[in-house]
Amino acid sequence: MDQGPTFDFTPSQRLPDPRIEVLDERFLSLRLMSGTVEQLASGFYWAEGPVWFGDGRYLLFSDIPTDRILRWDDCSGQLSEFRHPSHHANGLARDRQGRLLACEHGTRRVTRTEYDGRITVLADRYEGKRLNSPNDIVCASDGSIWFTDPPFGILGWWEGEPAEPELPFQGVYRIDPASGALQCVLRDLAGPNGLAFSPDERTLYVVESRARPHRLIWAYDVEPGGHLANKRLYVSAQGPGAYDGIAVDALGNVWCALGSDGSLGTDPAGLDGVRVYDPSGRALAHIHLPERCANLCFGGPKRNRLFMAASHSLYALHLNVRGAVA
Repeated sequence: MDQGPTFDFTPSQRLPDPRIEVLDERFLSLRLMSGTVEQLASGFYWAEGPVWFGDGRYLLFSDIPTDRILRWDDCSGQLSEFRHPSHHANGLARDRQGRLLACEHGTRRVTRTEYDGRITVLADRYEGKRLNSPNDIVCASDGSIWFTDPPFGILGWWEGEPAEPELPFQGVYRIDPASGALQCVLRDLAGPNGLAFSPDERTLYVVESRARPHRLIWAYDVEPGGHLANKRLYVSAQGPGAYDGIAVDALGNVWCALGSDGSLGTDPAGLDGVRVYDPSGRALAHIHLPERCANLCFGGPKRNRLFMAASHSLYALHLNVRGAVA
């Protein structure tokens, strides 16, 4: 496999792991005293979009610039190539039948991998115009598929290839589970990125990763038919921080991939990692990583292991809370 930059990492020799910064004592019940940040693999160019396959006990994630989806095996700890080319796949998810869903930058489409390996295109155009570059994706319990569509994959040769946007906005979309119709549910965000539902699916969180002056996460009420209402600010990065992918645990806390936006050149504020917020938007903890985190998901046999795709490496942390049932 093409070997990208590797990132040296030394696990903490003391417990609790000092990389897990508690900002609110309520997080103590979510932390495992013996839980330690682990580096599972390194050598990627831009790791993204992890998704857990519990039936096979493995994790899939994207390395976008090398045009691959990679597989990390929980039983052996081995890393292998799952798909190449992946059409510069980014966000990954599973539908209600366990099939792989992928946001592809290169083809500017959302696809589903059938049980026999065939690829079905679920969405590539809206009102006759090509999508920008589908980025992140989730599947609701009713089978509807939701994804964001910023232009990141058509800005250059790193995550896709240069192209002019055909749509005048950067949307958030919903694919109807019955008809397959593509519905644009949001079109007023700059760089819509990570998205996730609350455990009861009554709230949808969406990252606005190009908002100014600060990166934001918005919350919306989910109404029948997939309509969104009552837009409200959930949290603001406040400063050079930049949100990316997000995940929600069974208690409704939101786990946000976070990093410095590069404006300071380094990370003096210690933003690289994962910031955890309660349902009201109050910060509970920060998991410090030596690299900027791009995306994350819950997995493992008990759904209490947080997998973090962070720039050149894949990290994990066992917790005392489970991910929301996806």
